Parts: sequence; structure tokens; C-alpha cells
Amino acid sequence: MSLLVVGSVAFDALETPFGKTDKIIGGSGTYISMAASYFTKKTNLVAVVGGDFRKTDIEMMQQHGINTEGLQIKENEKSFFWSGRYHSDMNSRDTLVTELNVLGSFDPLIPDSYQNCQYLMLGNLAPAVQRTVIERMKKRPKLIMMDTMNFWMDVAWDDLMDTISMVDVLSINDGEARQLSKEYSLVKAAKKILAMGPKKLIIKKGEHGALLFDQDQIFFAPALPLEDVFDPTGAGDTFAGGFIGYLSSTNDVSFDNMKRAIIYGSAMASYCVEKFGVERLVNLKQSDIDERVQEFVDLVQFEISYA
Repeated sequence: MSLLVVGSVAFDALETPFGKTDKIIGGSGTYISMAASYFTKKTNLVAVVGGDFRKTDIEMMQQHGINTEGLQIKENEKSFFWSGRYHSDMNSRDTLVTELNVLGSFDPLIPDSYQNCQYLMLGNLAPAVQRTVIERMKKRPKLIMMDTMNFWMDVAWDDLMDTISMVDVLSINDGEARQLSKEYSLVKAAKKILAMGPKKLIIKKGEHGALLFDQDQIFFAPALPLEDVFDPTGAGDTFAGGFIGYLSSTNDVSFDNMKRAIIYGSAMASYCVEKFGVERLVNLKQSDIDERVQEFVDLVQFEISYA
């Protein structure tokens, strides 16, 4: 099935304990699309960049089967730019520079050729922009998934509530879940958030895995223990791309299939953190993904006998 991804395509400059980069390709739309491209061959991107954006980066996405017809290029403007420095624990970071540039006035235009997409992934953007995308779809997709962040909870609460009520799956981290629900217990938080409208909720816990909730069921998937985490930037978006890419490829939105999608999303995220930016996501083989998924299976598989 075809997938529509709406998010940022940007430049990042990163510094971690393992090194630093100049401007490299980043953004939620980039990571989501790259991860999803390994599962569905119909990944359609809507985003905006400036005239400074490198053609080679666009070509790289196209080589991965990502349709960039919906990528707006504002020739006389600059692309969104973010720079950050990670602390030694790799779980916390300092934002050094944020330049919205073209993203500040982003008006998501949906090409006619995208209108029949059955899966829609809304990367982290202003909730009003996410809602505009939903409203501009002539036919509601089979499944709508969105990501958001604590910033929008602080500055755009009403818009965020409106948009959350329109989606099927919400993906946020544990801190965002607690802020959104005003509950510390993630189980209580999930109940409150599901009452806001989404049918399913994913709570990401970074190196501690991810939780999937609906009204009646809970599923937990661990993160794969890695010797080295090189750069965690984009891991959550890569997870989302693997998750919805797998759902799109199987065209099955049952809770059981979402459990499998969680594992595939986690596998993709585990590759993402091994190098800067999307470097590790370029030119993966199917055998690489299969081997990594098997590592997850081996990690949690056990037998137990009852006395």
C-alpha cells in the first residue's frame, strides 16, 4: 500500500562524544521516509527546503524509491537548520542553533498523485500544519499516525488537542506522555491520552524500549542493547518510519500486526544510532534487517514451565 510522509527535510550539525559533523541531511520527514522505504515501494514525501539544499541529498532519497514530487524547493530561501550537542550519557542534549527558515511558513501541498495514499505519517510539525494535511486529503487514509513533542504542548495546546482527536495512532516519548496526560504512571497516562481520540498509542522510552497501548491491551518491546550509540538523532523518527512502513507493506492494522511493526521499527532505529545522521540507513540489505529483527526475537524469547 502507498504511504504519505509529511515532515521536515533539513540540515543538521551534530556533536556527540564520538565526533562532530558539518551540515548533513536530517529532519523528521527524511528519517521516516528512509526507514519506510525498506518496506513499502510507494513512499511519497511532502516537505519544504530552500535553494541551498543539496541536489545530491534529494537524489539519494529518490534512489531509495522515495517520491519527491511533493518536496517544495524555495529557491531564494534557506532550509530548516538545527544544531545540537549531546552529553556523555547520550540521553540529553543542548540545542545550539534552531533556524526555522522555510519551515516557518510551510504550507503542505498534497499532489494529486498522493491523494490515494492509504497510510499517512505526520512527522513532528506544528499541529495546525498536521491538521491541514488531514483536511486536504480528499479521502481519509486507512490509518493516520502522528508524532509530536513537548514544545507544542507548551505553545499550541488547543491545536494539538484538535489534531490528536483526528488520528489513529499517536507516537510520543515517555516525558511527553506524562506532560500531555499530567500523570506519572504511563499506564494511567495512556488511558487519558487514548480518551483524547487516538485508537492506539506508542510511548517511546529510548534505550528502554517502547510500549504499545489500545483500550484493552498493552505490548512492550525492549530496545536492543548496543555496545555503542554513536548518534541518537532521528532514532524516534526512524522507529516511526519502520513501524508505519511495515504496516503499509502488510496492509494489516490489527494490534497483533502492530506488535510486529514495533519490532521492525525498533530494528531500524537500532541501525540509525550507529552512525551520524542517515548514514547507516543508506543501502541496508534485507538480510541486515532480518538479522537485526532476529536479535530482538532472541532477546525476549524464553520458555517457562509451571509447577
